[in-house]
Amino acid sequence: MGGALTRYRVIAWIVGVALAVLVLIGMPLKYALDEPIVVAVVGTAHGWLYMLYLAATFDLGRRVNWPLKRMLLVMLAGTVPFVSFVAERKVTRELAARQPQAPEPVAAR
Repeated sequence: MGGALTRYRVIAWIVGVALAVLVLIGMPLKYALDEPIVVAVVGTAHGWLYMLYLAATFDLGRRVNWPLKRMLLVMLAGTVPFVSFVAERKVTRELAARQPQAPEPVAAR
């Protein structure tokens, strides 16, 4: 599960940043200054990256046996600005709590 979680965390942050750039920079430039290049580039990139986010979420969800509803809600987090960051943090904390804690090493005397 560790690799799947890492892949999910990385792509969730990338998708979140791309969506924030699209909404906070690209959209104002397009509609206020009639400069659509950021929307064209970042919007396309976000679309492709979102597909990777869906695949990573599906992979993680299957490995940790999420119900379909939970998996779909986490997948939708990549479509609302800043929600992917919240979902990533929540998923990471939940899965970390499931992991058994390794015993602390005993200091040698």
